[in-house]
Amino acid sequence: MLGLALVTEPAQARPHRIVSLNLCADALVLRLADRADVQSVTWLARDPENSVVAVEAASVPVNHALAEEVAALKPDLVVVGAFTARSTVAVLRRLGMPILELGVPRDIDGIRGQIRQVAAALGQPERGEAMVAAMDRRLAAIRPPASPPLAVVLRPNGFTAGRGSLVDEILRRAGVRNLAAEQGLENYGEIPLERVALAGVRLLILNQPENGAPSLGEAMLDHPVLSALPDLRLVRVPPRLWTCGGPEVADAAALIAAAARAAEGQGS
Repeated sequence: MLGLALVTEPAQARPHRIVSLNLCADALVLRLADRADVQSVTWLARDPENSVVAVEAASVPVNHALAEEVAALKPDLVVVGAFTARSTVAVLRRLGMPILELGVPRDIDGIRGQIRQVAAALGQPERGEAMVAAMDRRLAAIRPPASPPLAVVLRPNGFTAGRGSLVDEILRRAGVRNLAAEQGLENYGEIPLERVALAGVRLLILNQPENGAPSLGEAMLDHPVLSALPDLRLVRVPPRLWTCGGPEVADAAALIAAAARAAEGQGS
């Protein structure tokens, strides 16, 4: 189950007035559709910290996911996501607009399926296959560490990712062990820092820009529980690589794998 449903009224040929109302949809629409066919993407698409298509989005009109904005554009396809305002989606459905609703991929196979279905809806199946193939090549090129180190992904308030999450598969592809998964956490939840310290974690992985404000990471490393771990290595993964379940997760996995190799003295 890919969490993706297509509702079109009526069935039609390749859309030429596409509107995206979701950051993750923006990334697929702008790279799979012809530029002339894209009427609008969200304002978030222009944020280079969270968007992989910030450059492409700079020349595209933006929206704030409001129903009146969309209606004025008279689109022949509206792409929405799981976090698009339900009230907006409901209004657009009542207006009879063709809607492609994207869920959140839970694994890399789900990413492949979502790329293919979006590409098909945009009338660009060949581009979808090319995107999947490029992602698979990057995944195959990842060099994991010789000995998998124990890692944990931490966000504010000890929020982390366990078994059954896309993040867990990214860590496995990188060749590292996921503490949260090994301790039985399913999907997403919290993990106490004390448990992280007792487990002897080697990699502390943060959702943070490479050169961004280091406040979260430094605050965690300054915590007395974690500061007692001499071999703890901080790994910053830019949000744009894995905020969305897109092909860039291969780059996130490669980054983590490189950090794991460096941590065991193998270099990059």
